[in-house]
Amino acid sequence: MLYQLYETQRSLMEPFTDLAQAAAKAYGNPLSIAGKNPFAQRISAGYDLMHRLGKDYEKPEFGLRTIDVDGVDVAIHERVEISKPFCELLRFKRFTDDTVTLEKIKNQPAVLIVAPLSGHYATLLRDTVKTMLKDHKVYITDWKNARLVPLSEGEFHLDDYVNYVQEFIRHVQGKYGNCHVMSVCQPTVPVLAAVSLMASRGETTPLSMTMMGGPIDARKSPTAVNNLAMNKSHSWFENNVIYRVPSNFAGAGRRVYPGFLQHTGFVAMNPSNHAKSHYDYFKDLIKGDDASTEAHRKFYDEYNAVLDMDADYYLETIKVVFQEFNLVNGTWDVKGVNGKLERVRPEDIQTTALMSVEGELDDISGSGQTQAVHDICSGVPKTMQKHFEAKGAGHYGIFSGRRWRELVYPEVKAFIKACHTAAVEKAVVPSPVAPSQAVPANLKPVAEEVTTIAAPVQVPVAAIEPAAVAILEATAPEKQPKTAAARKNSARTATKTVATKRISGKK
Repeated sequence: MLYQLYETQRSLMEPFTDLAQAAAKAYGNPLSIAGKNPFAQRISAGYDLMHRLGKDYEKPEFGLRTIDVDGVDVAIHERVEISKPFCELLRFKRFTDDTVTLEKIKNQPAVLIVAPLSGHYATLLRDTVKTMLKDHKVYITDWKNARLVPLSEGEFHLDDYVNYVQEFIRHVQGKYGNCHVMSVCQPTVPVLAAVSLMASRGETTPLSMTMMGGPIDARKSPTAVNNLAMNKSHSWFENNVIYRVPSNFAGAGRRVYPGFLQHTGFVAMNPSNHAKSHYDYFKDLIKGDDASTEAHRKFYDEYNAVLDMDADYYLETIKVVFQEFNLVNGTWDVKGVNGKLERVRPEDIQTTALMSVEGELDDISGSGQTQAVHDICSGVPKTMQKHFEAKGAGHYGIFSGRRWRELVYPEVKAFIKACHTAAVEKAVVPSPVAPSQAVPANLKPVAEEVTTIAAPVQVPVAAIEPAAVAILEATAPEKQPKTAAARKNSARTATKTVATKRISGKK
């Protein structure tokens, strides 16, 4: 019933928010009659703020058209690689006609970024994607709003999330031999489960995993978010925050955890900060500070755009991650696409390098929660593990903004590059050449051919040194007879020698 009431209120407010937007423009135009009012700037600012507080925020676009790579503008084409009922796998394909830049970017590592399904859209990681695109081939999971998914598509469980991630990893591996995986916040748990299951089956696992600000072990340094999830029973969540989608959406009748409730929870964590931010926006409008007002709009256009989550997925996440701690306790069983239950065993991961990232001031995933991944991934050698704490960074600061670009990204970039370089260098080292297969000294190759080994190679991160690449250099050819008669006589002698060897059985 609450969802219907919310939608009714939103529909009633929509004409007034549109009117407020029109009034803001009228009073903000100095050429209009309203704009000549001595208090026009203040009135316009008030209407603008009213419009933004009451409007409905739709899903933003990534809007990445170009990126700068060493001074060269590289075009970006966003396209859907895989479309699933509850998620799309997006690829940001890079194009350039600069040969030097093309040669550089085509050999860069492929990274699958698993975006959180926790209330916001994947576009919350826009800055993450934009920064990563300079040095990587980038894919990202774009989760769909559950209220737009028809009931005919079935339910969505936490197990389905894990299966989706495995399918996406295999897809990227199929294109490049292997890949790197980065998970931000909530997906650290299902991503670790996905890679663990792949390792247990003997499948090729990603070269590296980067875990950023996620609740691997929510028992450590519990935050307000953790306390709410741990102190309320599973039945409390099911009875108080789960509602059915109203009839005016494609997913009418689906049980969901509404996005507007999640947004309310976000704001309630820091209400004074949000109130101050809106008041500053009002003052900036009066002063005509376009840069500050535009920054405010961009942030809240993203922050206020929320999506609904399928009820089964939401409730199972609460139970598995925040109440029973199944991952760290080793009691989590995941149902695969074949319907078979499989135990999640992080200790089976042995060849995937592991990096964890935490923010010093993170108030959503507390200190030590992400770092705990190193304890349960006991099969990964310590030389292949790394932990980084971003000083002065909050939860959003570890993947967006100045601290992400200046503190976190250089560490992540170096980690992925080390893993990728090690794999490539080991892959191109040729096998020792048998004596019978050696290149004759008097033969000079016409051209050198580089063969790329498609099979993915798992290589430790630490103590990476450039691999020794054997290069066969042909010696100068011997002198050849100059006259035709001499060449003919030489050919007969060679033929006779070969025939004699074959008859005698010598090689």
